[in-house]
Amino acid sequence: LCCVIPSVRLVLTLTFALTFLLYTSFHLSRKPISIVKSELHKNCSSVSELATAAASSSQQPSRASLHTDMDCSWKPFDKSNYKQLLGAMDYSFLCAYAVGMYLSGIIGERLPIRLYLTVGMLTSGLFTCLFGLGYIYNIHSLGFYIFVQVANGLVQTTGWPSVVTCIGNWFGKGRRGLIMGLWNSHTSVGNILGSLIAGYWVSSNWGLSFIVPGLIIAVMGIVCFLFLIEREYSLLMTGGGGRVRGKSGYDTELLLPRDNGTVCVPVQQVVVVKSESEPSAISFMGALRIPGVIEFSLCLLFAKLVSYTFLFWLPLYITKAAHLDAKKAGDLSTLFDVGGIVGGILAGVISDKLGKRATTCAVMLLLAAPTLYGFSMISEFGLGPTIGMLLVCGGLVNGPYALITTAVSADLGTHKSLKGNARALSTVTAIIDGTGSVGAAVGPLLAGLLSAGGWDQVFYMLMTADFLALLLLLRLVTKELTSRKPRPISTVE
Repeated sequence: LCCVIPSVRLVLTLTFALTFLLYTSFHLSRKPISIVKSELHKNCSSVSELATAAASSSQQPSRASLHTDMDCSWKPFDKSNYKQLLGAMDYSFLCAYAVGMYLSGIIGERLPIRLYLTVGMLTSGLFTCLFGLGYIYNIHSLGFYIFVQVANGLVQTTGWPSVVTCIGNWFGKGRRGLIMGLWNSHTSVGNILGSLIAGYWVSSNWGLSFIVPGLIIAVMGIVCFLFLIEREYSLLMTGGGGRVRGKSGYDTELLLPRDNGTVCVPVQQVVVVKSESEPSAISFMGALRIPGVIEFSLCLLFAKLVSYTFLFWLPLYITKAAHLDAKKAGDLSTLFDVGGIVGGILAGVISDKLGKRATTCAVMLLLAAPTLYGFSMISEFGLGPTIGMLLVCGGLVNGPYALITTAVSADLGTHKSLKGNARALSTVTAIIDGTGSVGAAVGPLLAGLLSAGGWDQVFYMLMTADFLALLLLLRLVTKELTSRKPRPISTVE
């Protein structure tokens, strides 16, 4: 048995690294649209001035000016309502993602994770490349780009339930918060890589800003098919041909080699109970009846609303409040992601130590609301205070969001009420993240409407969302605090 342990540890490391890279490629392929927006609709005023000056020397100003107005931006985003058109692409992706997430988990429970994830990554690569081909083939139809965004939003829902289910199958509850806190940094890594790759070609050929990330996620899909091991019973170690039924209910190969019917290590007598049927996949309503799923799902709706509002609007706010140009504001906004990584890890470590996931989230949400108000005040006093508050806000805002979407989802998907049925994890993860994605679609929309009346209204909306998220966890927090035997989550499964 001792010789098996290094192999298992190697597979654990491989699973952690591979799922990290797989979901990094998902975020890498989502990022180009935010980079290419500036190219789809340029600031044409400076270009028009140069064209007018050049045309005046040849005494043909009207013709040159007309040509510049028509060709400066990419149709149909060259009109005065370009913000609404670009916003329509964002919301079409987010809404399709939110709706598709509910279906994705249910479908994923009934298919092999490796195949399901592979197909999702290949089709996501196809639609990402298809958006870039709009530049290559000079496509100017808004319907084409909306269709690609909707289709890509639907197929990208295969990613999150699959990778969370896979890593939840391999890593027990003992260090799940810490492990998933580290693992969840793939979001920021993917965003950074996607920005660098898309930015390299955005000015010369923005089609490649989509095609290259599309090819990357497609290649990672092939890697997934070749190397991903879904769970421990997928690791078949043949040593004599015997098969036993493990406690999870699935067939596994005997790990001990046979030598003429004798085994060279001491073993205990076991009773093997064989079940003729594998555990069935859980239904949507069955997943909702798991204690805590509804509360954490609704809590994530408001927590993700706050997080995605920062994602879409933070660079613009920094530009206005700190009086920085767009590039510096974009670079500065990455500190929010850095704070989010630290917050996610801290939330995981603390919840592992205390064994209280809901209480950890509630405390961070309670601290986040006044911190958001402080950020709205301090950010007007210069660069130094803004940097500090960005790190703090990122940790408190993204900490609960990261904990709920990873460790909490894995805990609920393997809840004791399921009586060992491990096939609920994908559905539970999809329900929680799908509900959160509704908030992700609504938050940026509300921020756009409210910002017209001043940024203070946006921050009041964000503080209200954090307060509502906290209220939704109060029942679970009370249950955790009044438990007769509060204890840390055991480090040994």
